[in-house]
Amino acid sequence: MQSTRTLSDKIWLVLKGIGMGAANKVPGVSGGVVAFVAGFYEEFIYSLQKVNKKALMLFLNGRWKSFFRYINGTFLSLLLLGIVISYFSISKILDYLLVHYELYVWGYFFGLIIGSIFYLAVNFGSEKKKYLPYLLIGIVVGSGLSFLSPAKENSNLLFVFFCGIISVSGMTLPGLSGSFLIMLMGNYVLLLVDSVNALFDTISEIIIGNFSFLTNEPRIQLLQVLAVFTLGSLVGLVSLSHLLTYIINRYKKATFAVIIGFITGSLGLVWPWKRPIYDRSETGLAHLDHGEIPVITNVERYLPNEWTTENLLTIGLILLGIASVIALEKYGNYKKSKNA
Repeated sequence: MQSTRTLSDKIWLVLKGIGMGAANKVPGVSGGVVAFVAGFYEEFIYSLQKVNKKALMLFLNGRWKSFFRYINGTFLSLLLLGIVISYFSISKILDYLLVHYELYVWGYFFGLIIGSIFYLAVNFGSEKKKYLPYLLIGIVVGSGLSFLSPAKENSNLLFVFFCGIISVSGMTLPGLSGSFLIMLMGNYVLLLVDSVNALFDTISEIIIGNFSFLTNEPRIQLLQVLAVFTLGSLVGLVSLSHLLTYIINRYKKATFAVIIGFITGSLGLVWPWKRPIYDRSETGLAHLDHGEIPVITNVERYLPNEWTTENLLTIGLILLGIASVIALEKYGNYKKSKNA
């Protein structure tokens, strides 16, 4: 998988990482879909699978160049850089947009997923009927997730570690949203909002020479939670990649059929027109740094019945999302023909 990459390729890889990170932050959207549609999903999985005993021995023996080449280090480091940039920039923007322009954000992501389904179905091959049962399994599981209700927040570090393993499923399994699973486990605000913001605030304070966070017990607890969550995510990435490499090598078409089903089933999660259902009881309050907010327990989906400017703009963003996938596919085909 290791290859010489031009500066343009490296920039695009960082941008793809930013796309993965942003998509993985939004409940109902899978970062793995970005990898799948952008054409680097298999390289991503196989590169992670190289983080094994041999890689560890190369690293411990000081053979760092060989270690870097063995794990396809250029690819992984650039992709990881994009994901990290996303979590501290694009994700902040997404948080703002989801609060102020939620309908438009869901509309664009809904279009992205429709475009992804079309792209994957067209490129699946001629044996579609043979793998229809696998497709249906993926659709049933993906759809079923959208009807589950979130649990209560749990900051136990062992549970947080397990959440980390679960969270990366959205990167390794296209169509299965890791952030949505974290929401179902009750820890979305704790792990993907509060702890990330705590790290961002801490870094900002350190830069200006302010170390008051060392005596801020709630901040320290959040940083501990984030550290354990990150460790769990790394363990999950490596372990799931080994499992997926094994499965893809032996059941590639069936695996991809299930993935297409997952993505199709996830459409209900990102349907733009929905109203949140809140738990406004005392036990249903999420305790944030800026106060208490009621926890969303479910959503009510509806069809728009008026041609308002807001609804028309949302439809336009759905079409833009579809067009984005088509443009990405054409760019990928252009790069393949150019390198052939």
